[in-house]
Amino acid sequence: MEQTLEIFNRLVGELLADEAKNPMAEHIPSALLYEHLDLKLQKEGISSAELEKSLKELVFATPRTATNAFFNQLFGGRQDKAILGDLLSVILNNSMYTYKAAGPQIGVEKTIVREMCKMVGWGDASDGTLAPGGSMTNFMGMVMARDAFSEKIRYEGMQQKLTVYTSADSHYSIPKNAAFSGIGRKNVREIKTDDKGRMDMAALRKAIQDDIEAGCQPVLINCTAGTTVLGSYDNLVEAGAIAKEFDIWLHVDGAYGGAVLFSDKYRHLIEGIEGVDSFSVNAHKMLGTPLSCSLILVKDKKHLYDSFSNDASYLYQTDHDEFNLGKKSIQCGRRNDALKFWVLWKSVGTNGLAQIVDKQFELAEAAKQYISENPDYVDYSVDDTVSVCFNYKGIPAEDICTLLYEKSELSVGYGSSEGNTFIRLVTINANNEKEDIMNFFKTIEAFVEKHSLAPKQAVNY
Repeated sequence: MEQTLEIFNRLVGELLADEAKNPMAEHIPSALLYEHLDLKLQKEGISSAELEKSLKELVFATPRTATNAFFNQLFGGRQDKAILGDLLSVILNNSMYTYKAAGPQIGVEKTIVREMCKMVGWGDASDGTLAPGGSMTNFMGMVMARDAFSEKIRYEGMQQKLTVYTSADSHYSIPKNAAFSGIGRKNVREIKTDDKGRMDMAALRKAIQDDIEAGCQPVLINCTAGTTVLGSYDNLVEAGAIAKEFDIWLHVDGAYGGAVLFSDKYRHLIEGIEGVDSFSVNAHKMLGTPLSCSLILVKDKKHLYDSFSNDASYLYQTDHDEFNLGKKSIQCGRRNDALKFWVLWKSVGTNGLAQIVDKQFELAEAAKQYISENPDYVDYSVDDTVSVCFNYKGIPAEDICTLLYEKSELSVGYGSSEGNTFIRLVTINANNEKEDIMNFFKTIEAFVEKHSLAPKQAVNY
């Protein structure tokens, strides 16, 4: 193990040193991947030296998601204390289904969940669990909504046509989850959004009323706290009133933007969160823990146990169910994703987590100010977001983003809203500074000039 850790330390040291000089890995076209890297598996093992060489080639060719050139996804950067927790969880290798297998690590997860439920504004009946990602926590919210409507469904299957309501700009997991849960993709009502990317509450109310008149059973309203493209926040106060009026489960997909829970400055974006039934947050997004660290919190823990508990005498042999977390999880074997978040939270405190969140909004504001002061840019962003959406000199966003990626200059994506396609700069890496954001724009400007890109010009890749 000591020799293996020495290899690890050397590889990490070399990677960090190279990242400081080269924030983008050299692009390898997918069609040429197996020609560039030796990924084959052989019958006989290889020496430690050969293994280290192969690992270095692989590591150095992998996209660098923690550098000041990565703005492509809804995660980025490194929080070193969180990495410490993740490394320790790998070495300890506990499975989080029973206290017998995980011991005090169960307490780590329960402490995080308890503290976040208190921050939401819920009482002792609330609870939560962790899952591999936001798609999974959204799925768990949908299953609980389904079962809260009728406890017979989990035993007898669907007997009625159930309907789900979500923003047209919500995450793509919602229709997938409707298929998985037996509700069906065609029974998801995608509600139009307003000019700020928020679900239109009048349209939501009408869709529910129309379905009730048609004999359908509405079971779930899915609101979004941070839509994938624009980063918009649905109005939870209005949605909560509608959910209460029609007795419908209200879930909030805060995988992207729900971490504003920690920020006094931006908490208003989820005003009304205390009135929802379930709430999902990805700590590996705005809070900067390593992938993956996704939580689902529920106002009444009864629903977690009703939907996901199943007795297994070979597994649950000691301790109270409160400490056997497999009783409220969709999984059996489950890695310890809580420790990395706990180490980060423990080290910087709640105020430190707030600073991480606030920094991302500060970077976004710096980017939007730069765009507003330069006539070559068109801003498509909404207020209070860390997704900065813009176009430069009328050049198709797809052309700029793809060529930047293929030339290993920057990693940034593009998105669409209301018929407009634009570059989407995500300022979610709180390790960045304002000068990194300014350098982002300078890199684009120099790149466009170097490659003579122009509006509607076809790019030869």
